Amino acid sequence: MKKSMLGVIDATMLPGEMGDLALYRSPAAIPFAGRYRLIDFVLSNMVNSGVQSVAIFPRSPYRSLMDHLGSGKDWDLNRKRDGLFFFPSPTKEGQLDRMSEHLNYFHRSDQKYVIVSNCTTVANMDFAPVLDRFIKQNCDVLEVTHKGESTYIYLLSLELLLDLIDRRNETGYESVQAAVEDASSSLIKCQYEFEGFLQRIKTVDDYYQTSMELLEKDKWSELFNEFQPIYTKVKDEPPTNYLAGSHVTNAMIANGCIISGEVNHSIVFRGVAIGKNSTVKNSIVMQKSKIGENCVLEHVIIDKDVSVQDGAILRGTPEKPLVIKKGSVESAVTSS
Repeated sequence: MKKSMLGVIDATMLPGEMGDLALYRSPAAIPFAGRYRLIDFVLSNMVNSGVQSVAIFPRSPYRSLMDHLGSGKDWDLNRKRDGLFFFPSPTKEGQLDRMSEHLNYFHRSDQKYVIVSNCTTVANMDFAPVLDRFIKQNCDVLEVTHKGESTYIYLLSLELLLDLIDRRNETGYESVQAAVEDASSSLIKCQYEFEGFLQRIKTVDDYYQTSMELLEKDKWSELFNEFQPIYTKVKDEPPTNYLAGSHVTNAMIANGCIISGEVNHSIVFRGVAIGKNSTVKNSIVMQKSKIGENCVLEHVIIDKDVSVQDGAILRGTPEKPLVIKKGSVESAVTSS
């Protein structure tokens, strides 16, 4: 039964909602939790639930997203039949309009049901019981909820999805969400309450707060487990090197780093260097960024390839973390 599901990921969230983190990339491609991208979670959930065909509908800029996903090999989606499909649609605004440009994909599919999801929900979810609920309750469309609120993840039949696409001008529905939220609709609507760890990343604050939550052992364990792994693009990196004088407490450190300073309650991505007598606290430092000597970082999000010069002091607040743009050079005292 699992293999009867088709996956659709709507990766058209407006970049502006994620501020400087989405200046050069789709929100779906924003790095997260040390070695992942936001899209890795829903994509891995689909694969772990037996989905073998996934269509991604992105919004520009999507070069970084395409580079990350590649052929889908790291998610076992580089297949002769089915697999990973990428459908840019620069001229269409509505979700159903974008799907209408690729009807051949849906008509060629053998799957009977479709999971339609956003691209920035962080969770480890098995869709098999969702499908069981859908079938047992004879639903037309099922909405996944968390703590009583929508996750904007839906399950419906492929037949109904094609009907919604075909009749979109008549009904005025621009998306599956619009059909679900229409109180006058005759559709049989059901809900499935997901009880595990789940966060929808919509803003920079969401991103920062969720990242900090993952430093709590119980929440990290809910999201990452050996039975339903979260897959990502594989990169070969050496182990992290902790030099004399370094001190690390309650931190998530990826491979390939060189740590000479202090890291406390922070997330450090692959290939980061942190210099002597520098302190990184309550912060996120993304890939290949370099932190010089005698620096202080507190409540900061450092994007990729940033160079923080010796003696720089960067401070944000828990409510408003300071975001340093990708590729920047920081050499002064900066605060948010």
